[in-house]
Amino acid sequence: MDTVSVVAIAIAAILAIALTVILLRNNQKTPDAQAELIGRLAQMAETNAAQQAQLAERLQAQERALSKTLEERLADLSKKVGDNLQQSTTKTGETMTKLQERLAVIDAAQKNITELSSQVVSLQDVLSNKQARGAFGEIQLQDLVKSALPPSAFDFQATLGNGKRADCLIHLPNPPGSIVIDAKFPLESYRALVEAKDDTGRTTAGRQLITDVSKHVNDIADRYIVPGETAESALMFLPSEAVYAELHANFAKVVEHSYAKRVWIVSPTTLMATLNTVRAILKDAQMQEQTSVIQKEVMTMLSDVGRLDQRAENLEKHFGLVEKDLKEIRTSAQKVSKRGERITEIELGEPGDDPDAIDHVSGEGIASIHRIGE
Repeated sequence: MDTVSVVAIAIAAILAIALTVILLRNNQKTPDAQAELIGRLAQMAETNAAQQAQLAERLQAQERALSKTLEERLADLSKKVGDNLQQSTTKTGETMTKLQERLAVIDAAQKNITELSSQVVSLQDVLSNKQARGAFGEIQLQDLVKSALPPSAFDFQATLGNGKRADCLIHLPNPPGSIVIDAKFPLESYRALVEAKDDTGRTTAGRQLITDVSKHVNDIADRYIVPGETAESALMFLPSEAVYAELHANFAKVVEHSYAKRVWIVSPTTLMATLNTVRAILKDAQMQEQTSVIQKEVMTMLSDVGRLDQRAENLEKHFGLVEKDLKEIRTSAQKVSKRGERITEIELGEPGDDPDAIDHVSGEGIASIHRIGE
């Protein structure tokens, strides 16, 4: 039931109650009074009906306006809710896309970790075998040498005059001469030292490491330092920075023993620095060779310049002689010109002139002609 019906029922009930009360009070009145009362009540009923109609219209208008407002607000609310849902869906999709990308990256990283783990296992298998470990050190040595020096500056597996084969022979000018690099990897004793759980185990492993490294140093000094063929020293390459650091930190006597044997222990880092120094030495030697060639060419050029100067001097002398001859020719030409002018100035004698005078003049003319011939 709507609001208008409720209000109408309430008003009708009020009117009925009022009419009943009035009838009860005027029950004893005359018929005219009753008719007047009934007329008033009818008028009131009509007025009330008109007011009810107006009220109903107002209520319906307000209800329509309220319904329209509610519809507009509900439409706006629905639109906002739809937009929010669309934005939430878009953001959720973007988040899911990023999450998938990150999961893909994590999967790739996991795959790389798995491959790295297998490679580490393979590396451990390689390092557990002495021959494979030696090949590993030689390959690392070759990579370092190839990256630092030109191909003409080294030889791998070079045979020396004593029949020993060196892992690498670096060609240097005398002094110091060619130097040998031999790769050694005392891994077992180092692992025992690292894995030792008490002082006794560390002491035993340390002694074994000293014994192994000292033996390698002695072997290199005896095999790869050949007087007159190689330098007075050699290099022992340790393909492990950890072993190199352990020796220099805790086993100074082994390092001093290598110095006494003139065997320098190097790691990958220190070997690269040494090879850069070797490259500088080779470059300096090449520059010295080129300097001697340049000096020879300069001396030859100076000799050519001396000959050119001598020839220029001879040409200058020749030009001086030519100039002198030209001056003499010009002098002779001037004399000839002057004597020609004198001939043209000679006056021949007329008949009746003195013959002696004529002969004198003729004699001077002939003498002048002879002088011209000179």
